[in-house]
Amino acid sequence: MAAIHKVSGDDVGIRLDRWFKRHFPDVAHGMVEKWLRTGQVRVDGKRAASNLRLEADQEIRIPPVAETPATPTLSRSRPKPVDERTQAKLRQSILHMDDQVIVLNKPAGLAVQGGTGMEGNHLDAMLDALQFDANDRPRLVHRLDKDTSGVLVLGRTQSAAAKLTAAFRSREARKCYWALVVGLPKVRQGRIDAALAKTTGAHKDKMQVDYEDGQTALTWYRVVDHVGKKAAWLEMEPRTGRTHQLRVHAALLETPIQGDGKYGGVGAYLDGVEISRKLHLHARAIRMPHPAGGELFVVAPMPPHMAESFKLLGFTEQEAGQPFVSFADD
Repeated sequence: MAAIHKVSGDDVGIRLDRWFKRHFPDVAHGMVEKWLRTGQVRVDGKRAASNLRLEADQEIRIPPVAETPATPTLSRSRPKPVDERTQAKLRQSILHMDDQVIVLNKPAGLAVQGGTGMEGNHLDAMLDALQFDANDRPRLVHRLDKDTSGVLVLGRTQSAAAKLTAAFRSREARKCYWALVVGLPKVRQGRIDAALAKTTGAHKDKMQVDYEDGQTALTWYRVVDHVGKKAAWLEMEPRTGRTHQLRVHAALLETPIQGDGKYGGVGAYLDGVEISRKLHLHARAIRMPHPAGGELFVVAPMPPHMAESFKLLGFTEQEAGQPFVSFADD
């Protein structure tokens, strides 16, 4: 007989396939995909895709066969304690905190969620350090790439996490990014409307432009400043949230992001300038509805390697002005 499991706690906001990996680690990913294709797994009675982000109180139908290899309980095992040094660094990265929301300035190089061989070296495993006096550990409601720095929002309660997740899904949340790119876009301000899909073959961790089968991906951008045609500072606002969207779209402009060898190859590194080879992509600001009402608006300082690069190139933060005033709502 099929079993029904209700989404709650730390499971709010994670992908359906990650939910299976967390609670049924002995069930192969291929089997989960088969159950999804054949409709044996359903969410609130409907078919679902593996990338569905779960919401509080949703009901997941599990085929009877899943119950045998399942872990003894659906309760997530607690992460290992965070050492004092890591805990202090995480708390120093807090940009905003109230009883429902925490906003971090995520450092470049810290993965948000785990992957193969990562063990506990990711933010999701460290969230106990940010629980403070709340009843539960905070919950991730969106993510940033490992090498992207900047604004990352956490929900401190189940209700807040659900509302924040809904705001990201409905595109009420607006995100402003800064990027240092190699070269100068031919058009100084505009929009990139290029659908994206995963590549096939040996590079399945990459995305590519695919107008036929890809998912809609829309980005607004403008050049804030530039050094001739050698390098440019872009302000970018993604109106959709596809994997690696800004990195692929920047490369599509023939101006890959500095340090992004994955999408720009050798052309993603400035010649003749002693600039860090790290990825120069920073989630500068976010504006979205606050779960308790009103607006949440947070700005994140640049990471050290980007701040140093901007200084070397003669860029000053004041040139950009306030986030979200350059692009009209659509």
